[in-house]
Amino acid sequence: MSVEAHFGDSPLVLGLPHTGTHVPPDIAARLNARGQALADTDWHIHQLYDGLAEGASSVRASFHRYVIDANRDPGGQSLYPGQNTTGLCPTTDFDGLPIYRDGAGPTAEEVAARAQKFHAPYHAAMAEALARAKARHGFAVLYDCHSIRSEIPFLFAGVLPDFNIGTNLGTTCAASIEAGVLARCKATGRSHVLNGRFKGGWTTRHYGQPAQGIHAIQMELAQSTYLAAEAPPWTYDAARATRLRAQLSDILTFLSHWSPQ
Repeated sequence: MSVEAHFGDSPLVLGLPHTGTHVPPDIAARLNARGQALADTDWHIHQLYDGLAEGASSVRASFHRYVIDANRDPGGQSLYPGQNTTGLCPTTDFDGLPIYRDGAGPTAEEVAARAQKFHAPYHAAMAEALARAKARHGFAVLYDCHSIRSEIPFLFAGVLPDFNIGTNLGTTCAASIEAGVLARCKATGRSHVLNGRFKGGWTTRHYGQPAQGIHAIQMELAQSTYLAAEAPPWTYDAARATRLRAQLSDILTFLSHWSPQ
């Protein structure tokens, strides 16, 4: 299965598009050493969030973002025009270096096939989870779970804050959701930013329609907050993660009990 979906009874839905590490053998054989290292994985994010939001639904991609990025526009439009980024089927890593042996990457036909096999099922499951939540509660809240290395000069200058909240400049969720998450990030004493380098990916922007009762917010965590080191073997640091999990639990509890009334 390319997608793991769990449907709960809470209005909260967790999206996990980048924790998967599965690469089909035919695609893996075409990747160079950098590509096969899968360095741009959102390492252990599913483990970090596991059990933090009782009753929440979750949708997780088991395939790697190098196969196809479930958080990119299936039409290929850039999320950040004019800025360095990676596309729907990346041909470079986050450092801007090629990940394919031939340097070319998949053809347009291959991209279309991957979109049908991997991208579409992920979003079919996401749409179902949100529809179920909205039918039960009258609204749904999507929290998109991400992490990334805190220093990647190709993508951004300097060191990334610990918490990076994205609401596409306040358009993807109610103002009270944005304010509540921001307040809880501030209360941790950790570095944080609202709509900084990461303003919410395609998932957040596509589903986040507050007027239609669907609210979406993205959280991009610096991996230094829960990994022993931002380098192979990408070891999960239990002590760091325990501290962070308590803070994330506070955020998810708020979102689970949030109401538009």
